[in-house]
Amino acid sequence: MTENAIEISGLTKTYAATGKSPAKEALKGVDLEIPRGMIFGLLGPNGAGKSTLINILAGLVVKSAGTVRIWGFDQDANPRQSRAAIGIMPQEPHLDAFFTPRQSLDVQAGLYGVPKAQRRTDDILDLIGLTDKGDAYARSLSGGMRRRLLLGKALVHNPQILVLDEPTAGVDIELRNMLWKNVRRLNEQGMTIILTTHYLEEAQEMCDEIAIINHGETIVRDTTKNLLGRIDSKSLVVTPGAQAALPALPDSITGQLRDNGQMVFTYHAASTPAEQILNIVRNAGITIQDVTTEQSDLEDVFLSLTSGR
Repeated sequence: MTENAIEISGLTKTYAATGKSPAKEALKGVDLEIPRGMIFGLLGPNGAGKSTLINILAGLVVKSAGTVRIWGFDQDANPRQSRAAIGIMPQEPHLDAFFTPRQSLDVQAGLYGVPKAQRRTDDILDLIGLTDKGDAYARSLSGGMRRRLLLGKALVHNPQILVLDEPTAGVDIELRNMLWKNVRRLNEQGMTIILTTHYLEEAQEMCDEIAIINHGETIVRDTTKNLLGRIDSKSLVVTPGAQAALPALPDSITGQLRDNGQMVFTYHAASTPAEQILNIVRNAGITIQDVTTEQSDLEDVFLSLTSGR
């Protein structure tokens, strides 16, 4: 068995022209490997091709060319095994309003061919925090509860891979924290997690590795740590003891004076030590009351890689 949960090679998808709309190439030869046991982030701006890629993995969209292997099973040669290895939590909550959560989970398990004796309905209801709502109609559930049920439905066949498509879009902080707690627990048990999100701080905190897709192409794939290291820009925030003007600065350092009097000095950590900036401030006769630093985050990396492409 391969060490990768997902192996994608030369994946392309072209949507046929319709009416006045020309044909659209959504994916352009994507190559991607996702190791087993990882929390992997799949990021990209709107229209980048993420949803098309996920729908191909789920078997909902037919690829134009390329190969997809899920948990070692070729999607074309072994479609049933490859689909059984993956669970998808979709972005949009499509639920039968007249089914209870318990019934929804049982029906979903039946669709995957899970025998009644092997179904984990009660365990899943407990995991997603819906035990007390297990026999209530889905139409009576709040939006957050419906998203929990989507997660439960993705887990009924005990997949090795779980895909979360924008799982926290529009949900409250309590549900978000509960979701990430459950995701970490599933990952610790060996499940591979693939996450798409527009909340980049979540990807930065949760993901071991990240791939960024733009215009149907993979433009970067690396560990989260290495991606953050691509931009070594830092900001040193100095709170002076009294109101003062910015001191003269070399070309390697830029300065900004905030409305509250704080001085923000932006520099490259690899070439400029913070002590140099502090010495410049002191030599200008400015007393220092407080000093903090601000590091570039994943949003900075994302924008630098996708802007203008």
